[in-house]
Amino acid sequence: MYTGTFSVVLTLLVLIGYLATGIASGDVDWLTLIGDPTWSSVNGAFGALAMIYGSVVVCVLALALAVPVGWAAAIALSEYLPPRLARHLRLSIELLAAVPSIVYGLIGIMVIRPFVAGLGDVPGGDSLLAAGLVLAVMIMPTIVAVSVDALAAVPDRYREAAYALGLTRREVVKSAVLPRARSGMRAGVLLGLARGLGEAIAVFLVVGRADGRLPDSVGDFFSSLLRPGQTLTTKLAGPEPMLAGTSGPHFAALCGLGIILLALVAAATVWGTRGTSARAVKGGVRVHRAAPRMRRARDRVATLLRLSALLLPGALLLGMLAVLVTRGGAALNPAFWFSSAAGAAGGGVSEQIIGTLLLLATTALIALPLGYGAGVVIGTRASAKTARVLETLTVVVGGTPTILLGLAGYVLFCTAMGWGRSWLAGAIVLVPVVVPVIALTTAGRIRSMPGELTESALALGLSRAQYIRSVVIPYTWPATLTGLLLGLARAAGETAPLIFTATVFFGAPAVPTGIVDSPVQALPTHIFTLSQDSGAPEAVSQAWGSALVLVVITAALLSLAVALRNRFEGARWTT
Repeated sequence: MYTGTFSVVLTLLVLIGYLATGIASGDVDWLTLIGDPTWSSVNGAFGALAMIYGSVVVCVLALALAVPVGWAAAIALSEYLPPRLARHLRLSIELLAAVPSIVYGLIGIMVIRPFVAGLGDVPGGDSLLAAGLVLAVMIMPTIVAVSVDALAAVPDRYREAAYALGLTRREVVKSAVLPRARSGMRAGVLLGLARGLGEAIAVFLVVGRADGRLPDSVGDFFSSLLRPGQTLTTKLAGPEPMLAGTSGPHFAALCGLGIILLALVAAATVWGTRGTSARAVKGGVRVHRAAPRMRRARDRVATLLRLSALLLPGALLLGMLAVLVTRGGAALNPAFWFSSAAGAAGGGVSEQIIGTLLLLATTALIALPLGYGAGVVIGTRASAKTARVLETLTVVVGGTPTILLGLAGYVLFCTAMGWGRSWLAGAIVLVPVVVPVIALTTAGRIRSMPGELTESALALGLSRAQYIRSVVIPYTWPATLTGLLLGLARAAGETAPLIFTATVFFGAPAVPTGIVDSPVQALPTHIFTLSQDSGAPEAVSQAWGSALVLVVITAALLSLAVALRNRFEGARWTT
């Protein structure tokens, strides 16, 4: 059981060790790295201030757009709609959360870049604003999902007491519900921020990747939003990590960027997952004294705004599906699924589907026991303080930018161990994406287990191993399976780790015959490569068709996970 927890800690140690070793291989001037905007590997200038500025601006833009809409939609789901309707609408939001980042990037190329180009007369549309818009759509489902859980955790007695005082629905939400859900809703924002800071591929495709761009003055700030820029993740996702080698000042500076990025993500994740009980809500429900007519008018306005905000995620999902079906019509032909690729942008994607499923199956076999073991340790064997520490470390691993996982896997497996491009290396670097989801869902299920089950097991004299085998496993397997499917749905769309470790665009057999120098073809990297040639109609059509196939696979995994959650939500295990 402790193997899973050890794997989480080991992942963090490997990442930190890889970055620290890289920094030690060269001379990193941290003051220059953090405070200078100039980055030129040819001239030996390594300043990351412009990238830090780009990362901050893109994330702030995304939060400014996503937080108001996400919170309003969450309140509408939890407080305004009947449970059955809210459940179906929540599914549409969760489907948005499962859309692979490469698909968001592709839609950014085809939809958002032209919109920004027309808005600000920006050639091509590549800009910080385009990246912020893409990230806003990506992180909004995370904010909604976590906020709904926080609102649902508020006991109904607070709502009932507020309604008994004659408060309107808006006043009940403001005075009785939000003060007790605020910490959890803040967690959703900060977890969304962690994802935004760590996103590489979607931003890579729309930000323009221009080094050294900083506004000249405060007045130049707004015009800088309509110019190409660079972020920490897009620099790491570009060609430089492959050209910098594995030592020297260039490689050390890139590892320094990784340390900065990992520190930002870890800080956001730790703050976002602090216990909700850290700050108790004091005082009772406030009764607002205002004219009855004014109170009713405010209530109607709040209801309209919150329900309108709820329409946006559904509209985004329908619009995204419409774009995918319209532009990816090739995937509607069964031959596209079952035929091989022909040339750079022809044929089908059968090898890419097989490679993707092979990676997911291998990842599942490795991640399931590790994630379940970590969840059981957190939920049953660790003290309360230790469990909080382990849970925080698990969430930090889950929020680690996958570009860092890919770079570490490239150095460790592909270079140091001599595997070259290998499907097994790709599956291993995807394991840290899946393990935290399994561990956290399993631990959460264990905490919800009725106390009488544990008491009965202890009364029967069961050992710890017998208790886990006879009580914990039967009770938690639905949550564990759900966590596995949710984790695989996210892993199915990961591109950055596979680019460095496991995949090639063409030339690899559908089923590898070994481990060393045995790459595969996969849908995420196939779409990423095709999207780089956005001027070729054949490549564009193939990319959209491949994106629709990937979304169908991801949606199938997520729908199965949601069906299991709904089937076993609140279920009690009995003999």
